Amino acid sequence: MAGHCSAALFAQPVVVEQLTILAPGLLGASVAMAARRFGAARRIVVWARRPEVRVQLETLPWCDAVHATPEAAARGADLVVICAPVENIAPLAAAIRPHLATGAIVTDVGSVKGELCRRASAAFPTDAPGPVFVGSHPMAGSEKCGHEAGTAELFQGRSCFVTPFDDTPPAAVETLVRFWAALGCEVVTMNPDQHDEIVAHVSHLPHLAAACLCALLAGKNSNWRNLAGPGLRDTTRVASGDPKLWRGILHENRDEVLRALRSYQDELQALHAALANRNDLELLAILERGKAWRDKIRVIP
Repeated sequence: MAGHCSAALFAQPVVVEQLTILAPGLLGASVAMAARRFGAARRIVVWARRPEVRVQLETLPWCDAVHATPEAAARGADLVVICAPVENIAPLAAAIRPHLATGAIVTDVGSVKGELCRRASAAFPTDAPGPVFVGSHPMAGSEKCGHEAGTAELFQGRSCFVTPFDDTPPAAVETLVRFWAALGCEVVTMNPDQHDEIVAHVSHLPHLAAACLCALLAGKNSNWRNLAGPGLRDTTRVASGDPKLWRGILHENRDEVLRALRSYQDELQALHAALANRNDLELLAILERGKAWRDKIRVIP
């Protein structure tokens, strides 16, 4: 059963002595910046794969130390947040496991949780004392990438999934919930597979719809894009996301995305039939149903 936890419930943010960020792109940098801004961590340590990025990170005020390897960055951490592409999260979690203290928590920001959490948790057995892996997914980000795009306000009012298994230690889950709440998130806890069903519909399918629309328009006159109003820009903004990153996400959540696509195809077919058959009542019903749903989306401050 899912549970919601508002940031307002935790007036005093939980402070972790050392927060380690692995692969700080947009999300990782934003986690670090928000943790510094809102007092959620006393010390922030990072690792980046590319040497030139590590040199840049050494000059930033939200970064206390930069290490050349993920293992070195993880030593002494109370909380490790892995912000790598989804296919790299479980291998990184396994690599740092021997270097973590018993009470350390490892999480991630990947937008797929089921198989990812199972693979990552395999290196963190819960039948003996040791570090714990608990998945996370903040519903925040943009079409931009890189630590330069990070902002401390990225998580304000945003939903964040925390996805424990039944045998995950409750204390680790509570600490992680408090951490994300301290950064400004509205936290919900649920099973990793339930998470994947939801995000296939509310995140992955919208991206594919936007990408397909842009792919269709790419075959038309290139001047059309300059004649479009704000509706096209609003509808297709997410299509500017990194295609390689999204390829990995779609592979990881393939089954749920396929189910979502089939449902979307059914809805498009119903719309096509209503328009082709001049069934104005059905056409209006579809448009009204869509408007009613859109008008009730939670407003983010």
